[in-house]
Amino acid sequence: MVIGATGQIGRVAVGALARDGWAVTAVSRGGGRDDGWPEDVRAVRADRGDDAALTAAIGDGCDVLVDMVAYGPEHARQLLAVADRVGSAVVVSSVSVYEDDKGRNFDTQAEPDGFPEYPVPLPESQRTIRPDDTSYSTRKAGLERELLAGGDRLPTTLLRAGAIHGPHCRTPRELYFVKRNLDGRTRRVLAYGGESRFHPASVHNIAELIRLAAARPGSRALNAVDPEAPTVVEIAAAIDAVMGVEPENVLVDGPAPAPTVGDTPWSVPVPVVCDMAAAERELGYRPVVRYERSLPETVAWIEGRLAGGRDWREAYPRMAEVYGDLFDYAAEDAWLAGRPV
Repeated sequence: MVIGATGQIGRVAVGALARDGWAVTAVSRGGGRDDGWPEDVRAVRADRGDDAALTAAIGDGCDVLVDMVAYGPEHARQLLAVADRVGSAVVVSSVSVYEDDKGRNFDTQAEPDGFPEYPVPLPESQRTIRPDDTSYSTRKAGLERELLAGGDRLPTTLLRAGAIHGPHCRTPRELYFVKRNLDGRTRRVLAYGGESRFHPASVHNIAELIRLAAARPGSRALNAVDPEAPTVVEIAAAIDAVMGVEPENVLVDGPAPAPTVGDTPWSVPVPVVCDMAAAERELGYRPVVRYERSLPETVAWIEGRLAGGRDWREAYPRMAEVYGDLFDYAAEDAWLAGRPV
C-alpha cells in the first residue's frame, strides 16, 4: 500500500512496485490514478489524517506500507498503531534531519555563521537534530525517532531524501533556470562562484530505493540521493543543453550580492553531499538515472505548466512561498549595470 500515491514520488514508486510484481493499492486524498500505472493498480481515496479512513484502506493488512506523506511523530504513531496488520514500512524522510558537530542545521542557516558544515560525504551516522514541533526538520526527526524505536513492532526503512526533482514537483528548483531561459535572459548571476553543491534526488532513484527496501525489510535510516552532486554551474549547463541555449554566467565570490540576485535554490556556502554506501551495501542499490539524464522530462513538465504565458506564481504557488521572488529581473539588471568590470 502506498500512501500519497499521486504525489511526485508516489506516482513513480507505484509504477516501480507494480512492475516488480507487487499487488499495489494506491492511496491518495483524491483517489486518482497516473496514466503510467499498470491497470491492476487499485486506487483508493483516503485522507491519511483520518485514522478511520486509513485503517479501512489497510483492511485485512498489507505486506509493505510505503508512506510519502508522513511528516511528524503523530504519523509515526498512526503507523505503529496498525503494525499488527503491516509486514514492514518504507517512509520518506529528509536530509534536513542532520545537524553538524556545532549543532547547526537547516533551521539555523539564516543566522550568522549558521549554515551547517557536514562531512563530505555525509553518512547516516551523522547526528540528527532534537525532535520537536517547531519546524519541518524537527518534525521529521520526531517521525524518525518514533519509527526507529518501534522497529521491533514495525520494521521501517527511512529514506532521507535530498533535493527532490522530477515532474509533478510543487517546488521545482529547475524552474530557476528554465524560466530565465524561456524569458530570453542572456546573463545570470550565480553566488558562491556557481560552485555550490546541494545533493539532488531523482524521483526515479528514490522509487528504486523504495522498490529494494520493500523486498528487504529492516529498521534503518538511509540516504536517498543521486549518484553525483553537481555544482550550480553544472546544473545550469545541463538545463541549457536541454533547452538549446547558451546564457552567460556572471560568477560572484561569496553570497548573493543583493536580495533576489544570484541566490539559486541550490546556493549554499558549503557543500551538502550525501554518502550512498549504506544503501548500496544493505539494499544492493544502484542508481537508475543520473541528474542530467533526468532533465528532459523535468524541463518539459515545467515548460508545460508555464505554457500560454501562465504566471509562475500561479503555476507554482508553493515555490513562491518558499523561495520568494526568484525572478526580480529589475534588481538583477540594476546590479549587473553597476557592478565593477
